[in-house]
Amino acid sequence: MTEVHAVVAGPAPAQATPDHDRPDGRAGEARVRELLGRMTIEEKVAQLVGFWEKEDGEAVAPLQGEFGDAVKLEDFARHGLGHLTRAYGTRPIDATERAAWLWKFQRDLVTGTRLGIPALVHEECLTGLSAWKAATFPTPLGWGAAFDPELVTEMAAAIGASMRALGIHQGLAPVLDVIQDPRWGRVDECIAEDPYLVGTIGTAYVRGLQSEGVHATLKHFAGYSASRAGRNFAPVHAGPRELADVLFLPFEMAILDGNARSVMHSYTEIDGVPVAADPAMLTGVLRDRWGFDGTVVSDYYGVAFLNLLHHVAADNAEAGVQALDAGVDVELPTGDAYLTLRESVRAGKLDEALIDRAVLRVLREKLELGLLDATFTDEPPQGVDLDSPEHRSIARRLAEESVVLVANREVLPLPAGRRVAVIGPNADRQAALFGCYSFLNHVLVQHPGVETGIEVPTVLDAVRDEFGADLVTWAGGCDVDTDDRSGFAEAVATASAADVAVLVVGDHAGLFGRGTVGEGCDREDLELPGVQRELVEAVLATGTPVVLVLLTGRPYAVGWALSRCAAVVQAFFPGEEGAGAIAGVLSGRVNPSARLPVSLPRSAGAQPYSYLHPTLGEGSEVTNLPATPAAEFGHGLSYTTFEHTGLTVPATAPTDGALRVTVRVTNTGGVAGDDVVQLYGRDLVAPVTRPVAQLLGYRRVHLEPGQSVTVELTVPTTRLAFSDRTLTRVVEPGDVDLWVGTSMRRDTEASTTLVGATVPVTNDSPRWTTSEIR
Repeated sequence: MTEVHAVVAGPAPAQATPDHDRPDGRAGEARVRELLGRMTIEEKVAQLVGFWEKEDGEAVAPLQGEFGDAVKLEDFARHGLGHLTRAYGTRPIDATERAAWLWKFQRDLVTGTRLGIPALVHEECLTGLSAWKAATFPTPLGWGAAFDPELVTEMAAAIGASMRALGIHQGLAPVLDVIQDPRWGRVDECIAEDPYLVGTIGTAYVRGLQSEGVHATLKHFAGYSASRAGRNFAPVHAGPRELADVLFLPFEMAILDGNARSVMHSYTEIDGVPVAADPAMLTGVLRDRWGFDGTVVSDYYGVAFLNLLHHVAADNAEAGVQALDAGVDVELPTGDAYLTLRESVRAGKLDEALIDRAVLRVLREKLELGLLDATFTDEPPQGVDLDSPEHRSIARRLAEESVVLVANREVLPLPAGRRVAVIGPNADRQAALFGCYSFLNHVLVQHPGVETGIEVPTVLDAVRDEFGADLVTWAGGCDVDTDDRSGFAEAVATASAADVAVLVVGDHAGLFGRGTVGEGCDREDLELPGVQRELVEAVLATGTPVVLVLLTGRPYAVGWALSRCAAVVQAFFPGEEGAGAIAGVLSGRVNPSARLPVSLPRSAGAQPYSYLHPTLGEGSEVTNLPATPAAEFGHGLSYTTFEHTGLTVPATAPTDGALRVTVRVTNTGGVAGDDVVQLYGRDLVAPVTRPVAQLLGYRRVHLEPGQSVTVELTVPTTRLAFSDRTLTRVVEPGDVDLWVGTSMRRDTEASTTLVGATVPVTNDSPRWTTSEIR
């Protein structure tokens, strides 16, 4: 049997809109230029802004209260409209009714404006379409834990199909920020701390979404996750080498290999220069270096923040000029700065050619999406099922693949007939399964009394179904983030009367201080929020075996639990089917196969930390504060065992070639399971310091008991590239250690030597490790 790893098989770009003409021919380009030539400056500016119809009290963006809509939508769009912001995702509304409204609005633009150009509709879609009654999938940390690009592509395609059916054209996802510091609240939106894992999984999402004719938007370009002390909006002081070799890499892959059609700038400033006003980033890197030809959109209010927060512009008008010059094509969610562009041209402060440049990019995007020919005279969709059996199946499979068994003292799986005490603040709470950008935690929380709209069993519900309600008792114990200990006594009594206690603790995702994780919900430490650790300690003191289930959006410092609990299960907001996945892992119905996409820290004081550290990043006898994590990147246990043998690596390989690596994988245990084969490398000597370990490739493999397969990984030498002392990305000759393991720890190892001249990396260089199973 030969099986090809489809998603990471090579850089063939996914077509963004297969059912519509792309402006890659002379006719398309001539059309948009002719259209531009007929536009007044008012009509041009209208294409560069969005409009957000929102109500007071609906705070889902930073400093939203500083901005207001001065006019009604009909007046705002009298010259046309570039984007319609979150038509479905701002409040709980019936999708069919909203689609009817949207179709009419678009018809009015076609028939009631001089040029008849419809608006591009965008929505959030990080864990599914962020709309009422839409499927909610695992958070991106769960995608990273699954190490399964193909399934992420399938998920994104299902999301894209729902969006396209509702007349939505652009999704504000995926987030390609590489995790640098788990104290940062937006870790729950990120995929991993390894840029290659982020790049492969993120590009898989792009390909899936765009296969359905919906444009993906890469967030947040770039450096956002490297903020000082893990604070949202904090300054970034990353060097150019860290930017090029770590923080840029996923964006580069998603653009060059995934053909991503849109990029969103980050809010941050890097070494004192706000990205929204930095042409070196938004034009020099994106367009001149990588050849990106899509649109750059602002993060919400990000252009006006050049004035309000960064103070590099005296007013919104100056902010608009700086952002447009840097390469921001569209201001979202509204036009607080760009609506001043006309006056800036008339005052001689802005060359109208810069407006024309951005308008052409917007018109090309609308041509790609079929909007320049759309009339919206067809009937709007009726009864679109946003949470279909297909959605549920994908959500279930991804949730099951994303649950990490971190520690197990031969307690799991729990045998039938055991009395199970389910305890903890996240055990019977639907919101505990979802991340910050889920509709439930992002929007619905501000509309108390409105039903969830989708079926969401809690962990308690699922454990009762899995083991039998008569064997399961329950006590909350405490809240997620208060100091109320009044429930401890009941929790202790409930645990004492049971054979095993399942403690479900962790986070509540929210916005701007309304949660323990999420946008604007950063942490000073990495202890479990509130008094949750005290609750665990109290239950441990009963002597009843404790299975700790962490429902979180970030890794916490739980080294103490790994050594004292009977088992530790980590689930990163696993979505609407997540409770069943957790219960399945507890019973053994699901054999856990996920791997940690981020290190489990030992302390907050060791942050920021990445497994990609050089030797000096480890700590040794020269410091009394080692950075060693409690559980390393790539770690995860199974109910079976796997053996890796026969690692073969060529003795030498050309610097401009590839390494063909094979390893024999055997399921040496008694049950079927999935192994994630992880290939790591280390450049032993280089002109700049290199990481002690670097993920070069991976492959998820399903094996029956006793079954063996050979996994072949073809690694382009550019996976070992780095920016040299002249900041040129190169592959240089020299010795390299290689090893395979079930984590970054070495199971079987070998070495090779790259020979030949030093080779610069170009856009045409391969970036993907391919794999086959024999």
